[in-house]
Amino acid sequence: MAERPEDLNLPNAVITRIIKDALPEGVNISKEARSAISRAASVFVLYATSCANNFAMKGKRKTLNSGDVLAAMEEMEFQRFVTPLKESLEAYRREQRGKKEATEQKRKDKDKKTDSDQEKNREEETVEDDDRLEEENPNDENEVDK
Repeated sequence: MAERPEDLNLPNAVITRIIKDALPEGVNISKEARSAISRAASVFVLYATSCANNFAMKGKRKTLNSGDVLAAMEEMEFQRFVTPLKESLEAYRREQRGKKEATEQKRKDKDKKTDSDQEKNREEETVEDDDRLEEENPNDENEVDK
């Protein structure tokens, strides 16, 4: 884990952005208050992670999943955050599905283009082969006609 308590703090830039988004315009925050919020956020994340880990361990799993986090929020008595978290999770899943489908569609389009290009190349090669054969054996047509 972390060697020093400071290693557990969230990045100041992230904390500052969250604070600015949460406060009305024109409201400033002292460096000391920003530091206190950063530490509180870090403690919250550690506590939520620990609670979620307990649910994973009860399920005999080593990987935390979204259900563990949601159960931890309820256990920590943050029930009012569960619904917004579920909504955010569903939006994230929809976004990921959309990205996956777009990637698959690009791959299919690329495969179709490759197949089409290969077919064109085969047709061109066949025409070239026919032309070459005609050039090599111009008398064969006459012999067939006889």
